[in-house]
Amino acid sequence: MAIKDQPQPPRFRQIGSILLLLSSLFLLANLFLPSLFGPQIPRVPYSLFIHQVEEQQVERALVGQNEIRYQIKGEEGQPGQVLSTTPIFDLNLPTLLQEKGVEFAAPPPPKNTWFTSLLGWVIPPLIFIAIWQFFIGRGGGPQGAISIGKSKAKVYVENEGTKITFTDVAGVEEAKTELVEIVDFLKNPGRFTQIGARIPKGVLLVGPPGTGKTLLAKAVAGEAGVPFFSISGSEFVELFVGVGSARVRDLFEQAKKQAPCIIFIDELDAIGKSRSSNGFYGGNDEREQTLNQLLTEMDGFAATNTTVIVLAATNRPETLDPALLRPGRFDRQVLVDRPDLAGREAILKIHAQKVKLGADVNIKAIATRTPGFAGADLANLINEAALLAARNRREAVAQADLTEAIERVVAGLEKKSRVLNDKEKKIVAYHEVGHALVGFLMPGSGKVEKISIVPRGMAALGYTLKLPTEDRFLMDEAELRGEIATLLGGRAAEEIVFGSITTGASNDLQRATDLAERMVTSYGMSKVLGPLAYEKGQQSMFLGDGMPNPRRAVSDDTAQAIDREVKEIVETAHHQALDILKTNRDLLETISTKLLETEVIEGEELHKLLGQVKSVTPAMATV
Repeated sequence: MAIKDQPQPPRFRQIGSILLLLSSLFLLANLFLPSLFGPQIPRVPYSLFIHQVEEQQVERALVGQNEIRYQIKGEEGQPGQVLSTTPIFDLNLPTLLQEKGVEFAAPPPPKNTWFTSLLGWVIPPLIFIAIWQFFIGRGGGPQGAISIGKSKAKVYVENEGTKITFTDVAGVEEAKTELVEIVDFLKNPGRFTQIGARIPKGVLLVGPPGTGKTLLAKAVAGEAGVPFFSISGSEFVELFVGVGSARVRDLFEQAKKQAPCIIFIDELDAIGKSRSSNGFYGGNDEREQTLNQLLTEMDGFAATNTTVIVLAATNRPETLDPALLRPGRFDRQVLVDRPDLAGREAILKIHAQKVKLGADVNIKAIATRTPGFAGADLANLINEAALLAARNRREAVAQADLTEAIERVVAGLEKKSRVLNDKEKKIVAYHEVGHALVGFLMPGSGKVEKISIVPRGMAALGYTLKLPTEDRFLMDEAELRGEIATLLGGRAAEEIVFGSITTGASNDLQRATDLAERMVTSYGMSKVLGPLAYEKGQQSMFLGDGMPNPRRAVSDDTAQAIDREVKEIVETAHHQALDILKTNRDLLETISTKLLETEVIEGEELHKLLGQVKSVTPAMATV
C-alpha cells in the first residue's frame, strides 16, 4: 500500500511568494538603479585629496560622513574635474580647508520622495505576510489560518505490489479472527444490516510494543480494499489552541466523503488520557479539547454514515478516559499479545523468507528458545543473524548465527576487548558455574545451555544462559524458591571457594529480593501473613517502568512481618545453594577449571558435565 499525502492547494503560498518577490524588486530598484544609471564619479585615495588641498588645487568640497566630493580648479573658463574619496575621521579637516581657501559645505539631506515613502509603508507588511505564510505552510497546509487545522493523516492507497494482508501477519490468530469481521462488514455490509446487526464503531488494539498492532490495521485496510487514513495521536496537538479539535473535525469530514473507509489512530493515549486528576499532568486544556472533539465525532458520525470504522492502538489502555472506552465509541478491545510457541514459529517463517537460510536451520528450535519475544523482536533476530552471516562471509544464515543473535538480544554484545586479570577471571568462572550447578537441580522447565566468562553488555562479566523448553504461564512456590536459589548460586560459590564475597552478585541479590518480596506481598505465598496482597495493582499493564509497585498502607507490625518473611525466603534459598555446591565441590572445581581454559562451555559437553551433579536430600539441607 503506497502512502499519499493529502493534496494541498498552492494558492496562498503562490500569492505570498509573489508579494515577497515584488517587494524585493522594488527595494532593489530604489537602492541600486540610481547608482547604476547615474553619473560615475572617479574615486581617489584620501591622501591625494589632502595633498591637493595643501597644494591649493581644490576649489570646493561637499564633506559627508561616508563620502567627500570635491572639484579641483580648472583652466581659464573651464570647470574642474569632480572627484570623490572616502573620509577618515579628522577634526582638523575643516580648519585646513578654511586656511587653503576651499569653499566647503555638508551635502543636502536626501529627498523624501513618494516612492521611498511608499516602500517604507508597504515592504514591512509584505515581509510579515511572507513569514506568516511560511509558518502556515509548515503548520498543515497553505489555505490561510484555517489550514493549521487541516488533518495530517496519510492516506494509504491500495497497491498490489506493496499491499499488506492477513497472510503477512502471524502469531495473533485470535486478533485476526476479531478483525476479519470488520473486513466482512466493509465488503458486504448488507449481510449484517439485514438482520439488524450493528458493526462496532471503534476497535481498540491493545498490547505490548512491537506485537504488530499497526501491521494488523494495515492488513485490515489491505483485505477490505478501502481508503485507510493513518495518523498518530501526537499529530493532533500542536502550539496553537484549538488546532487539535479542528484537525479531528477535518479528519472525520474527509473520512465521510470517502466512506466506506478506516481511520487508524496510533498511540491513542497521546490524546485520550483520562481527564481525572490523575490524568493530564499540568492541565493541558488543548489536549482535553481534542479528546472532547474525538468523543463527539465518534458518537455522532455513525448516525449519518456507519461505514467509517475507527481503529486505534495503544500500549497503555489503563490511562485512557472511561468515556472513550464505553460502548458506542470503542465497542471492542482486541488484545494483541506476545506470541506463543506456534505463533513465534509462524512469525519466524514469514521473516525468514526475506533471507537465505542454511540447511541446518531449525526454525522450531529457535522459536522454543525465544519465549517472550514480540514480533518486532523476532524480525530483529532474523536481521541480526543475517548480519552475522554476512560478517562471517557466509552465503546463507546458519543455525549458529541465529543462536548467537539470540544471545546478542538477551545478554548484549560480546566485549572481548574487556580483559580481566587472572584473579577476577577466576572469581567470575566459579560464580557462573555456581549458577549453573544450582540451576540444574532446581524445578522448572528451564535448561542450562551455556556458561561463558566472556563479558557481554554493559556490566555482565560473565553469564549463564538458561533457556526454557516450553512456554510457561504459571509458576508454583517451589519453582520461585528454586529461581531465588539459582540467583544466589554465584554468591554461594564465592563464599565456598574464596571465603569472601565480591560486588559481582549485586544484581543477583536485587532480583532475588524483589522476587521474594513479590511472593509475600503479591502472590500470597506466606505462611504467616496468609493469602493477602499487600502491593497495589500494576501502574502499567504492558509497559514496565522499572519501579516497584507501591505498597498498600500497612501497620508497623505487618511491615516487620513482611520483612521477616522476605528474609526467611532468601536465607533458606541461600542455604540450599550452599548445600548443593558443597555436595558437588569436586564438580564445581572441574567445570570451573575447564571454563577458565575455554572461556565458553555449551551444548552436549555442558549437558554431560551437569549430568554428574548430585542432588541434595532434604535431610542434608540446612534451613
